[in-house]
Amino acid sequence: MPGEAVYPRWISRIGAPLIAFILTVAPSVSTVHAVEDAREVSVVSFGLFGDQGVFGSEATGAARVVAGRFGGAPINVQYNSKKGGGATIEGLATSLQAAANGMDANDDILFLILTSHGSRAGLAVKAGRLTQTITPSNLAYMLARTGMRYKVVVISACYSGVFIPRLANPDTLIFTAADADHPSFGCRDKAKWTYFGNAFFNVALRQAKSLKDAFVVARSLVKKREVRERFEPSNPLMAGGENVQPLLIARP
Repeated sequence: MPGEAVYPRWISRIGAPLIAFILTVAPSVSTVHAVEDAREVSVVSFGLFGDQGVFGSEATGAARVVAGRFGGAPINVQYNSKKGGGATIEGLATSLQAAANGMDANDDILFLILTSHGSRAGLAVKAGRLTQTITPSNLAYMLARTGMRYKVVVISACYSGVFIPRLANPDTLIFTAADADHPSFGCRDKAKWTYFGNAFFNVALRQAKSLKDAFVVARSLVKKREVRERFEPSNPLMAGGENVQPLLIARP
């Protein structure tokens, strides 16, 4: 017919099998490319307040979930106890630098998780008799010193929103369990997770395709729980990271 393309007979004979082959293989090829494009992720997770076991439990559980979803290796988990521990300002600076030394500073991703009590001054460190406060300036300096371009920081603590102005930028994605003016909840001694840690890491991130999707689900879960228990909303926050989010490809 006029206007109709004419193909050689050999194309007609193999056309159907070829199309079937492409439809079968194309999705797997896309998956392979996605895996190849994924960046190496190094996870550093610290439970800073040793007088309550929930922070050590959360630091450990959160690191496992992140590594499972994004292939984080190596993993550095440290937490304090009533007797002491290495999850201090000095220990954090050393661990961040060690993680960065084994990575490509321009391509790979440093994933930091901090869980503790918090105040408007920063994060509480309690290791035996040692007490310290990690301020937003402290943490910003430590992260900058690593030389890593891409970073993700999750802070599970009261008033943790105070860290956002100093840390969030297009290359640094930050999540906080609360805004700068409210406490967060769930830091009971024998609990495995805080409210935010459970919602974000233990529930949402196990299934979500991206960190942003996980945060949206977690924020809703936290709000519902706080309303149910008649707590003033903690208002978890997400900021920055426009250049980081596309690089984090979650595994199925």
